[in-house]
Amino acid sequence: MAAQIHDGDRPLVACASHAQDPADAVAELVEAIGGVELAGALLFCSHRYPREELARVLTARLPGVPLIGCTSAGELTSRGYDTDSLLLIGFPAAGFSMASLRFEDLDNFDPVTAQGAIRQLVAGARLDHGAADDLHQVALFFVDGLSHREELLTMTAQHALGDVQLIGGSSGDGLSFRETAVLHEGRFHSDAAVIAVLTSRRPMHVFCANHYRPGPAKMVITEADPETRTVYEINAAPAAEEYLRLSGSPGEELDVHFFAAHPPMVRTGGQFHVRSVQSANPDGSLTFYCAIDTGVVLTIGEPVDRLTWMRDLFQSVSRKVGEIDHIIGFDCVLNRLDAEDRQILREVSDIYVENNVLGFSTYGEQFLAAHMNQTFSGLAIGRAVDEPVRP
Repeated sequence: MAAQIHDGDRPLVACASHAQDPADAVAELVEAIGGVELAGALLFCSHRYPREELARVLTARLPGVPLIGCTSAGELTSRGYDTDSLLLIGFPAAGFSMASLRFEDLDNFDPVTAQGAIRQLVAGARLDHGAADDLHQVALFFVDGLSHREELLTMTAQHALGDVQLIGGSSGDGLSFRETAVLHEGRFHSDAAVIAVLTSRRPMHVFCANHYRPGPAKMVITEADPETRTVYEINAAPAAEEYLRLSGSPGEELDVHFFAAHPPMVRTGGQFHVRSVQSANPDGSLTFYCAIDTGVVLTIGEPVDRLTWMRDLFQSVSRKVGEIDHIIGFDCVLNRLDAEDRQILREVSDIYVENNVLGFSTYGEQFLAAHMNQTFSGLAIGRAVDEPVRP
């Protein structure tokens, strides 16, 4: 006799399509969803899809389903690392609720107004569940990856969220760096960010980690423009030239593969975090993905055994939530390039598949109040926990 699946035990809906036509791709998603009622869903899409057309089809074929998400620099599907795909992760209404809001015109972002709106969002999400004391809440966050406003938005949001922990990623467009967008209320929006509070009795755990250790080389930023995240001088020498010299590779080409293999790291809060380079510029300067300023001291990171590190990480995550339903992953695009260059792309993908990881390759990751680079960050969602028997 087959075991009965209670509504609260229903697994997340996970489906992807590689159809090039938006109508065909969305039709595959709709078929995979079947009759499951969704409280909301995440959608990550290749930058190759025509956005306006895709948004129209999604609205027509999935009416009433709150969709949030963004364009990507690659996807994490049931194949592991993937490209040119459309991915949906749905939260069954029987086990979840989701409420969201959007911020636009990020150059004129008002932290005070934003914090008030976020506090109302959290309070409303909790109120919808009455007096239940066994609820878990997390905040999912997606921001235009070319906005250069991630730090301010992330700090503002986490402050307003209080005990609700934030996790998310910056949208991408392959490696074009031309036009990225977030999805909310049936449209793709540039220069915008979306935050959603996900509420459930399911166990949920957010995490953030990188597979690098600090090396001996030290770099002091001696001239920079924090507004554009551009560094002109390191150790009072031209930035690109000094970065190459300290990396021990003065003759190599400064490209995304080099940046992935030699990540600058900064020590904050007693830990080292990556501050990845986005591009080397014709004038010898470097543009970073993350906030950077004069006086910051960096070191060049060295990789550890990534495959062993990943297995240890997932074992640790599983201890937090028990049996894992899915992990929603936010994986820096440079991690994928590094896996390709080290010829471990298939092995990394296999580990993601084994651990039910779905998500996208980002231009940056948000964790709590911080904007990160070159991490694998995520939200682990466990299976439903049986309610205790009351006498």
